[in-house]
Amino acid sequence: MIEIVVAVIGVVGAGWLLRRRHLARTAAGPVPGIPCMVRIPAGEGRWRVGRVYGEQGVARWVPQRGEPVVLPGGRATGIRVPSVKEGISINPGSRIVTCAYDGGGSIEIAVMPLDVRELLEAVPQAGS
Repeated sequence: MIEIVVAVIGVVGAGWLLRRRHLARTAAGPVPGIPCMVRIPAGEGRWRVGRVYGEQGVARWVPQRGEPVVLPGGRATGIRVPSVKEGISINPGSRIVTCAYDGGGSIEIAVMPLDVRELLEAVPQAGS
């Protein structure tokens, strides 16, 4: 009987802590930027976590660690789903947007399907 009381108190305590944490996150508001994973140059290297910001007409990627990468004149050149091998490193349900920017550089940005529209507003498609 004592074990049941201790278990119930533990579950109630954990629920209370999770509720406080959820309320604190909700009160803080949404985090700016688009969460993503990026590979520079496109098709090479490893995927790195960061956020894409599309402020004042210039897109930039800010990695979790390291210096921000500005994408001047960035244009999305293609959208695709990840391959099986890429799906191991990134979320297999994501979409990969390949972009080219001034100076001949290229970058691949992996975002969730609901974030693709917002990303294409920050980095417009090449044909538009």
